[in-house]
Amino acid sequence: MGTRAGIVVTGTEVLTGRVADRNGPWLAEQLRQAGVDVGAVLVVGDRPDDMRGALSYFSASGVELVVTSGGLGPTADDLTAAVVSEVQGRPLDVDPELEQRVAAVVEKLMSRRGWRADPEATAAGVRKQAMVPAGATVLEPVGTAPGLVVPPADGRTGPVVVVLPGPPSELQGMWPAALAAGPVREALAGATELRQETVRLWGTLEAQLAATLRDHEAGLDGLEITTCLREGELEIVTRFPPDAQPAYDRLAAVLAEEYAATLFSTGPTLDELVADALRDQGLTIATAESCTGGLLVARLIERAGSSAWVLGGITSYANSAKEQLVGVPGDMLAEFGAVSPQVALALAEGARARFGADVGVGITGIAGPGGGTPDKPVGTVHLCVVGPSGTQARSVRLRGSRTAVRERSVVLALHLLRQLLLGGPPA
Repeated sequence: MGTRAGIVVTGTEVLTGRVADRNGPWLAEQLRQAGVDVGAVLVVGDRPDDMRGALSYFSASGVELVVTSGGLGPTADDLTAAVVSEVQGRPLDVDPELEQRVAAVVEKLMSRRGWRADPEATAAGVRKQAMVPAGATVLEPVGTAPGLVVPPADGRTGPVVVVLPGPPSELQGMWPAALAAGPVREALAGATELRQETVRLWGTLEAQLAATLRDHEAGLDGLEITTCLREGELEIVTRFPPDAQPAYDRLAAVLAEEYAATLFSTGPTLDELVADALRDQGLTIATAESCTGGLLVARLIERAGSSAWVLGGITSYANSAKEQLVGVPGDMLAEFGAVSPQVALALAEGARARFGADVGVGITGIAGPGGGTPDKPVGTVHLCVVGPSGTQARSVRLRGSRTAVRERSVVLALHLLRQLLLGGPPA
């Protein structure tokens, strides 16, 4: 499918899971937008042989471009530039002007933060970061580490390698310069548009969708369809070249017809739907959470500009907090218990009243692993959303760990909000 690329994410901390990989998925999406199909994202530790192996793999697979992230710092385990230099057949040497620019950046950073370091050690680190393969294009630092664009040496074949720093803010800030570099433009000269569309269903099983796709596969040529089931949401992502647009239109029509009862989005995420609805309808929201401990309000304020509609949230974990902070009546707690539909409604109404919000959300439950009873086993959760147009409530028994119960409760609360504000498939 047109121009292809590979991504190599370096760092033992990423390989072992101590740090989540944010660069691989981000780069894959940026390359897709540039019309480039990513064949694989490889994560390797800070070992030269593994880095060489990853680059050799992509070279053998015939990709036009490889993008690496990480391993550009001043320490001994930062080996990416040296390994790429070796693989591409371009020897390293110090760029004196780059060395001065990196030194100025490091000095400014240390001064601003009040750091002190041995001058010789600092100079050695700066010198290491100013080592450039012969004939490579230097990408100016966004942090302290410059990036590199390294084509294969004359007489060699293989992909152009773009070497980017590991910190996501630095990598993302350097990306426009990487795309503008001459060798990258040449490598991407054959790239064509690669479209991507997303449909989201709530409460449809993958097996059911698979049967539908089999029934209609004759009309879906040219489409790359992937599905992912998460917390009850079935996400269908389709990638295709422009000439396959009619096939995608047929797929979209099939999904809209056969899954009218569960299709809730043809693009935006659940969080985006809820945020856009609150903004567009001019509504404000407040929450009172018990078992979710503020996870819902944290998710609501994730989006920039959310202060226009999110007024606040109360984590009312103890019964005394439910009474004193949210206004849940003591006799209600005594009669029905803290984990009950009545208290979920009182939390939603209390949050709405305390903050003067248009919409209130209440969540109460038993996340476990202890605290359950025969009448109210672990995983029992009651949710309620109250707004100008009415009330949506749900009582469920959720399976899984304490973390899973809490996270699934938040997803259910967002679907209740989506249903209250926009209609669509019930939560």
